[in-house]
Amino acid sequence: MFIEGEVPVPPFPEWAQSDDTLASIARLVRRFHKASAQVAVDAGPWSDELADSAGGSMLCHNDVCLENVVFHNGVAVGLIDFDFAAPGRPIFDLAACARMCVPIDDDLSARRLGFGLLDRPGRLRLVADTYGLDANGRSELVHHLDRPMRSGGAFVQRRVDAGDQNFIRMLDEMGGLERYDRRHRWWGQNRDSFVRAMA
Repeated sequence: MFIEGEVPVPPFPEWAQSDDTLASIARLVRRFHKASAQVAVDAGPWSDELADSAGGSMLCHNDVCLENVVFHNGVAVGLIDFDFAAPGRPIFDLAACARMCVPIDDDLSARRLGFGLLDRPGRLRLVADTYGLDANGRSELVHHLDRPMRSGGAFVQRRVDAGDQNFIRMLDEMGGLERYDRRHRWWGQNRDSFVRAMA
C-alpha cells in the first residue's frame, strides 16, 4: 500500500523537528493504538527484537521513528515499516516512539542525526499531553525509557554481528558502541528533568 507524502531522513529537516509535527505523531500513534485494540492478535510469528518483554493483547509498531512516518504538510498521516511489530502494551510502544522522535538522546548523538537544540523534557510532556496520559501513564512513560537507555546497544550489536550493512554504517556514523555508553550516562544525569516535566 502506497501512502503519498514525505518521509524525513537524517539529517532531519527543521519541519520534522517542530513541536506541531511531534504532536501530530503522538495523535497518529494514539489512533493506531485505538484501531489495534479492535483487532484480535494471533500467536504470530512476530519479531521479538524490539517487542515489549511483558507482551500484550494488541499489536504495537515498536519502531515509530521519523523515518517510519509519512507526513503531509508536516502532519503525520501514516506509519510504515512494520518489521518489528508485535503484541505489546501501548505505553511501551509510545515510549519507543518518544525515545526516537523527541528525541530522548544525548546531545552529540542528537546532533549527529541533525536535531537542533530542542527542549526535550518539554517535548516528552507534549507527547504525554497529546496522547492523553494520566499521572500513572506519565510515570510509566518515563519508566519505559529506562531499559533502552541502559541496553539500547544490544539490538544494534546483534544487527551488526549479523552483517546488516545499514546498521554497520549507522553505528560507524554514530561513533560506535560508545554512543550507547554516552547515552546511558546522559540519561542518568538528565532523567530527573524528564520526571519533573511529567508532573
